[in-house]
Amino acid sequence: AERDRQFEEFKDRKGTIINGAVKREEYGNVIVDIGRGEGILRRNEKIGREAYRIGDRIRCYIKDVRREPRGPQVFLSRTDPQFMAELFKMEVPEIYDGIIEIKAVARDPGSRAKIAVISYDNSIDPVGACVGMRGSRVQAVVNELQGEKIDIIPWNQDQATFLVNALQPAEVSKVVIDEEAGKIEVVVPDEQLSLAIGRRGQNVRLASQLTGLDIDIMTEAEESARRQAEFTERTKLFMDALDVDEMMAQLLVAEGFTNLEEVAYVELDELLSIDGFDEGTAGELQARARDNLEAANAKAMENARALGVEDSLVEFDGLTPQMLEALGKDGIKTLEDFATCADWELAGGWTTENGQRKKDEGVLEPFEMTLEEAQHLIMTARVMLGWVDPADLAQPDAEDEDAEAEA
Repeated sequence: AERDRQFEEFKDRKGTIINGAVKREEYGNVIVDIGRGEGILRRNEKIGREAYRIGDRIRCYIKDVRREPRGPQVFLSRTDPQFMAELFKMEVPEIYDGIIEIKAVARDPGSRAKIAVISYDNSIDPVGACVGMRGSRVQAVVNELQGEKIDIIPWNQDQATFLVNALQPAEVSKVVIDEEAGKIEVVVPDEQLSLAIGRRGQNVRLASQLTGLDIDIMTEAEESARRQAEFTERTKLFMDALDVDEMMAQLLVAEGFTNLEEVAYVELDELLSIDGFDEGTAGELQARARDNLEAANAKAMENARALGVEDSLVEFDGLTPQMLEALGKDGIKTLEDFATCADWELAGGWTTENGQRKKDEGVLEPFEMTLEEAQHLIMTARVMLGWVDPADLAQPDAEDEDAEAEA
């Protein structure tokens, strides 16, 4: 019964800060007396350079409470990002009262941290409130965290603005966001590169944790070189495929055309708007682009057939000859093979391992297939094969409508 009471007491305090006294040390783990029980501060939950003696007062974050045969186990932490958030809640009344909210926290425990805050009262500056008079509030948190440097930044709903804030003190020239891939490119002045990346990549790593995005940082010179390389590559594509001179190919690229499909199927008026293009020139370019695409499609289909792609997949709507060729190279040759795929295997995706985001390449990702499109195609294939009843797919919508009708 006593153990049950202890479990219930500490279970309700999970996610809060508790004060205790160091009782003993076991294999690098610190056992803390927390009143009606003991807590364990594991080696990896301690701030690196901290050393404790028996009887020392210690403040920790209750990270987890588990019921185990030997009694309730209370797991403590001083490195968890929420420990810092709770410390700020104790030091800043506006956070406790809900006027200011901590939106995100990223830490390199004992070294540096970033915290994003927002104020719901226009008259209160969230950063200033967290810093306090002459830095008194933030300094109290810094002292508790053994001198951990803390950057307090204003949170912003706009991802680009938020990221610019998160990368402070570095200056940012431009931000390009790929929301689907969860990736972001940041362009900084050449002299700001080392500041943006930080020592051992610390600044960009913390900014990435704070925003939840993969961040690629490049200098203005690197971005300019990349743009020039893309311009040259597209110019060569149009010169080879459309049999035009360099000047005409460059005109197409300068007007924003990036591939043959755009030239082949764009409204004729868009080509006519290019300086020096008449109806004859525009029509001839579109005819050449379509001929080139048809030849490429025929070659891709021939390759797909040679790889063993069967009629069941060839006749399936939504897949181009180039997609069929890519699927064949990956061993996906029948409709059954296709129906067993996961959406990320086709469209690509991201997984997180040990706190690091890892890219999973999709077979059809080069064709800019989205996860939603992949899900739709896979489910359509499963319906065609009789693996899924179409009525089951419609059921959630019907339930939603029923719920709305009842409301």
